Amino acid sequence: MFAVVITQFVMAYLVRDWAWWKLAVASYLVSGTLNQNLFCAHHEISHCLAFKKPIHNKWLALYANMCLVVPMAIKFREYHHDHHLFLGQDGGDVDLPTVLEANYISNTLMKTIYGFFYLVVYGVRPVLVRPKAFTFDDAVNWALVMGANAGVLYFWGFKSLLYLFAGSILGGGLHPLAGHLIAEHYMFEKGQETYSYYGPLNALTYNVGYHNEHHDFPQIPQTRLHQLRKIAPEYYEPLYQHSSWCWVIFKFLTDPKVGPWSRMHRLERDGTSEGNAQFIAGNCQYGTEFGATKGKVAESKAKAAPEAKDAKPVLAARQPSTRAAAAKGVAGLKQQRHMRSDSAVENYMPDN
Repeated sequence: MFAVVITQFVMAYLVRDWAWWKLAVASYLVSGTLNQNLFCAHHEISHCLAFKKPIHNKWLALYANMCLVVPMAIKFREYHHDHHLFLGQDGGDVDLPTVLEANYISNTLMKTIYGFFYLVVYGVRPVLVRPKAFTFDDAVNWALVMGANAGVLYFWGFKSLLYLFAGSILGGGLHPLAGHLIAEHYMFEKGQETYSYYGPLNALTYNVGYHNEHHDFPQIPQTRLHQLRKIAPEYYEPLYQHSSWCWVIFKFLTDPKVGPWSRMHRLERDGTSEGNAQFIAGNCQYGTEFGATKGKVAESKAKAAPEAKDAKPVLAARQPSTRAAAAKGVAGLKQQRHMRSDSAVENYMPDN
C-alpha cells in the first residue's frame, strides 16, 4: 500500500506535461488499476486486518486515501460494516441498488453509462439512503485528502490532479478490476446471494474475489482465505463461481436478465435473537468505530442489557422497498434466502 500510494504521486508528477491522449491512457491503465487496488485495500483495512490495533488501521486508511482525491476512508468503514450487518436488507445495506436504479437502468445503453460511473453511484448512494453524522475523524479525513489535492494542483497542475481523480472513476467503472463490484452480489444463479472469483486478478485486489469465504468469516485476513476454501471445499466448490471479472462486466451490460434488480433481499437480519436484540438495543453501534475498545463496548452492553428484551428495530428504510423492482428480474427473488454459517453480529463484536 505504501508503494502504491508513492507510485501514484510519482506518476502524477510525471504526467503533468503529457499530451491529453497519453494522460487518458495512463489514467485508465495505471491510475485506474492502482486506485482500485487501494479501494480493495480499504476493504481489508475496514475489518482491521492490516494491524492488530484499530487506531493503526485507521492511520493506514487515511494514508491510503491520500491519492484517491475523494475522502472516503472513515465513512467506507462504517457503511461496509452495515453491509455485513444488514446484508441484503433494504435501508440498512446501502450496497443494494435503489428503486430508481432498478427501474431506469434496464438496457445495455443505460447499463453502460451506469457501469462507467458505477463508483460515483456507489459513493453517493449511501449518503442518500442512510446518511450518517459527520465526525471528527471525517474532518481529519477531509483535511488530509483535500490538502493533498490542493498540493498536487498548486505544485504540479490540473493534469496531475485529473490523473488521480480519473483513476478513481475509471478504476471503479468499466475496468477489469472493478468487475468485483458486480461479481460479488449480483445474482447470476437463482437463490445464490454472494459469489466468489478465483482468477489471477485476486493478486491485485487483496483476494477480494474470495467473497463467499469473506462473508462467512470476515475476520480472516485476505492472505489466508484460500486456506478456508481448502479445508472446507464442500461449502464452496458446489457454489456458482466466477473465473473472469471481464466476463461479469460483459454479462451485466448485455444480458437483459441481469441488472440493478438482480440482488437478493432479506426480509430480516440473520443472527441469533439474543445477538440481534443486543445489537439493536445498542443502537446498532457495536463494532462500527475504528476506536472501539473492549471497555467501551462492555459499558455499552451493560447499558443496553435491560432494554434488550423489549428492543424494537431502529432501522427504517429510507426508500421504497426494492423488492418490487427486484421482481422484474428473477421470479420469486424476494422469497429466496441464503443462510450462512455464522452471524455477522457476533463476528463484529470487538471483544469476540
